[in-house]
Amino acid sequence: MFHRGVVRRSKFRHVFGQAVKNDQCYDDIRVSRVTWDSSFCAVNPKFVAIIVEAGGGGAFVVLPLQKTGRIDKSYPTVCGHTGQVLDIEWCPHNDHVIASGSEDCTVMIWQIPENGLTLPITEPVVTLEGHSRRVGIVSWHPTARNVLLSAGLDNIIFIWNVGTAEPMITLDMHPDMIFSTSWNRNGSLLCTTCKDKNLRVIDPRKEEVITEIKAHEGARPMRAVFLANGNIFTTGFSRMSERQLALWSIGSVESIAQHEMDTSNGVLLPFYDPDTNLVYLCGKGDCSIHYFEITDEAPYVHYLNTFITKEPQRGMGFMPKRGLDVTKCEIARFFKLHERKCEPIIMTVPRKSDLYQDDLYPDTAGPEPALEAEEWFEGKDKDPILISLKDGYVPVKNREFKAQRICLDKPKKIESGNTTLKGTSPNANSESKLDELVQEIKTLKATVASQDERIANLEDQMAKIAV
Repeated sequence: MFHRGVVRRSKFRHVFGQAVKNDQCYDDIRVSRVTWDSSFCAVNPKFVAIIVEAGGGGAFVVLPLQKTGRIDKSYPTVCGHTGQVLDIEWCPHNDHVIASGSEDCTVMIWQIPENGLTLPITEPVVTLEGHSRRVGIVSWHPTARNVLLSAGLDNIIFIWNVGTAEPMITLDMHPDMIFSTSWNRNGSLLCTTCKDKNLRVIDPRKEEVITEIKAHEGARPMRAVFLANGNIFTTGFSRMSERQLALWSIGSVESIAQHEMDTSNGVLLPFYDPDTNLVYLCGKGDCSIHYFEITDEAPYVHYLNTFITKEPQRGMGFMPKRGLDVTKCEIARFFKLHERKCEPIIMTVPRKSDLYQDDLYPDTAGPEPALEAEEWFEGKDKDPILISLKDGYVPVKNREFKAQRICLDKPKKIESGNTTLKGTSPNANSESKLDELVQEIKTLKATVASQDERIANLEDQMAKIAV
């Protein structure tokens, strides 16, 4: 069992979880019953998406965060897949774009309207085809725009340029089913877990396995997440079917730390916060969230506490840091799926002061990509572009992308213009013309941003008058 007797100094020692009131839950949602160990839920500062039961194909529902209460049975869904949806993930660089992987062997990219769905969406903006068996994992690159990973039961990982709908990299190095994938902080490396019980660290652009470690001896699924310092945290099972967690360094086949948890059989889904170095473990079918702090001192993985509810969880969504309420010292928010509802759970550090707590909120990854897809595929790496949460995060309205077929930012004309310029030696005239265009785009963007701000202010004033 995990040793929980040691008391150590930590600002996270007294973190506590609290479920929201009933009227702040999302009720009457028929959560998917498909037997697949993904989280079934994805959230961002604007929307919560949940994989649901659907006749004749796969579907998920997308709700604006403020649309709590009972969800009507006729509420529109995203329903273009012909097989069950197995995994969904919001794009980290555009809060209106979500990817889904399905039993129909395809990955689809969807653009969600500004205020959510008013009609069912059946047509994706991009369909990615290449897998020969169902697609169980989709994962966006953390820093490069339009780069998406997908893993299927064909044991193959594709890395796509979503802007061109092409699989740029094919990783065929797993002899069996892939259980999980995780990018490192700047997206230069991947770690994967597989049914052959091995943890692999992969350089995707060189298509090479850097390290291969026999991580957990049990036959049940393992999970792995890259930590901010380059180490890897895993959950799995022992030979005796005890649930385990472990910490690994890329350069060693021996674990830095390994602990037995309990004898439950639900797969432990790890959610990691790089800003606080906290890991939250949510077991499928459990009624609890265990949380730990990872430090550089032995025993490295420090148990903090367990949040317990009465109902077992079918899945779990994890809010990005920019979606939290910093005025209430909220450091994590989960969206717990029951059989028929989604219940937000808020994790808070108790503090008496109402002032902004800098130590709880270091600058965090913002929505701006650090690289374009082409730059990453050419070999460049950049860390995430960080933002301060001191004044709270205001979600950006994505009106400028609405009219574009490929939603993820760059109008195709500019892309083709860039490739032409790269291939020839442009004269001074074309260079100055390009500078003018770039300047004009910047001016337009600034105008849109200021108008958005003005609209938001007017909406606030109207809300106050209405009250």
